[in-house]
Amino acid sequence: MATSSISPCAACKFLRRKCLPECVFAPYFPPDQPQKFVNVHKVFGASNVTKLLNDLHPNQREDAVTSLAYEAEMRLRDPVYGCVSVISLLQHQLRQLQMDLSCAKSELSKYQNVGISGHGLISTANGPMSISLSRNQFFTWEQQMMVRNYDNEMARLSANGAYDASLLAMNVSASIGPLDQIPHP
Repeated sequence: MATSSISPCAACKFLRRKCLPECVFAPYFPPDQPQKFVNVHKVFGASNVTKLLNDLHPNQREDAVTSLAYEAEMRLRDPVYGCVSVISLLQHQLRQLQMDLSCAKSELSKYQNVGISGHGLISTANGPMSISLSRNQFFTWEQQMMVRNYDNEMARLSANGAYDASLLAMNVSASIGPLDQIPHP
C-alpha cells in the first residue's frame, strides 16, 4: 500500500510523513493495523527497524516484522522479561510433559511385561485379578499434573513479579481441553 493516493501505511501515518512507493514499511504495516507499528516503534525505534529491514533479503522481511511485532508486544506487557517469560514457561511445560510421557511409557512397559510373563498382577491363587486402567483415571491423573504445574508456575511467576493470569490460564485451558469433556470424579 505504498501509493499515497489511497492511504499511507501505518508507519508513515504514525511518523507523519508521505508514504512513498518504495516505503520499506508499507508491505508489513498496513493502515488498518496501526498498533502493530506503534509497539515496534516504541521498543525498537523506526530507524533501527528501517536499517534491519533494508539489510535483510526481501523474502525474510515478513518473518522479521512478525517477530519484531511479537517481541515488542511482549516487551510492553512484561518490561523485565518480555517474550523470555513465555519461552521459559513453554520450555518448562515441555520438560514436564516429556517426563510425564517417560513415566507413562515406563508404567505401560511394566504392565506389558507382566502380561507376557504370566505372573504378578494378572493371576493370583484366588483367580484372575482385573487391572482396570480407564480413561477417566488417566484424565484425572493428567488434570492433577496440570493443576500441579499451574500451581508451581503461579508461585514462580508471582515471586518474580511476572504474573500474567490470562496467558497462564490460556496455556492451562488449551492443554486440558474443553471443560465439558473433563470427567468429574
